[in-house]
Amino acid sequence: MPYEMIRWGILSTAKIGVQKVIPAMQNSRLGKVIAISSRNTDQARQVAAQLKIDKAYSSYEQLLADPEIDAIYNPLPNHLHVEWTLKALQAGKHVLCEKPIGLNKEEAIHLQFESQKFPEQKVMEAFMYRFHPQWVKAKELIAAGCIGTVKTVQVFFSYYNVDPNNIRNKPEVGGGALMDIGCYCISFPRFIFEEEPLSVVGTMDNDPQMGTDRLTSGILKFTEGKTATFTCSTQLTPFQRVHILGDQGQIIVEIPVNAPPKGNAKITLITASGSEEIYFAAVDQYTLQADAFAEAILKNKSVPTPLADAIGNMAIIDAIKLSAEKNNWVTLI
Repeated sequence: MPYEMIRWGILSTAKIGVQKVIPAMQNSRLGKVIAISSRNTDQARQVAAQLKIDKAYSSYEQLLADPEIDAIYNPLPNHLHVEWTLKALQAGKHVLCEKPIGLNKEEAIHLQFESQKFPEQKVMEAFMYRFHPQWVKAKELIAAGCIGTVKTVQVFFSYYNVDPNNIRNKPEVGGGALMDIGCYCISFPRFIFEEEPLSVVGTMDNDPQMGTDRLTSGILKFTEGKTATFTCSTQLTPFQRVHILGDQGQIIVEIPVNAPPKGNAKITLITASGSEEIYFAAVDQYTLQADAFAEAILKNKSVPTPLADAIGNMAIIDAIKLSAEKNNWVTLI
């Protein structure tokens, strides 16, 4: 079917979609949000009216049956990511799915295997940070040798949420610090080193009432002595930072995940010559992500982040969990 813009349908009225992703998609060059669905009819209609979306469906199945929808954005809880991504593919839709792609590596592998039955459809995990100019610039500086050989990456990401009714605090649906924000901490060094770690070790502190990990730390060991360390927490003061250290300098990414869509982002380059602060004009990384995915569809090219990358990230998440349980290093195959 010839078209010049992707027509989006949204699975659920999840907070991240309503507050961040959908408004960003509505500002994209290559897409338009035409429908949203919820198992609560009133909720679907209310959000549709709020965001000026033409169609509101009272079930996900109804939305997937709409022939006018080209692509689906899936911000459902983690345990529903694979199930509804596959249903969307079976309905002939492309899918942009929120991270993490599933509950474990096996789910991610299953999704990749099943998606191969639909070679015309695109699937991508929504690591939106990769499209922000600050990360594009950081990668350029590294490639240019501005900080020499990168040897280690340090990541910290935290927020404070002790609401037992919040989905991020429910282990049965894939909640907890490692799954919710630790996936970024693992993705960053893989994105920087452009390789997978050889082994990992991790430690987790679980909330005694809710059962989710509230503070998780890990070490990733890569080739040639390279390492990455991270801490993520759902019960610490909000903070995020990435330090990329080479033998000739370092790069500090001040707000690596939630770069403000209406304010300047900043990275700092520090070398023997001094310190340089590099600022970036306000941009919405969710808009950039939507356009990148839409372009892959319209030009029938590979998506920027293939499912193989999602499998790699889930494999490390699984290994960190196993390491914390066994209190030992875990080797990755």
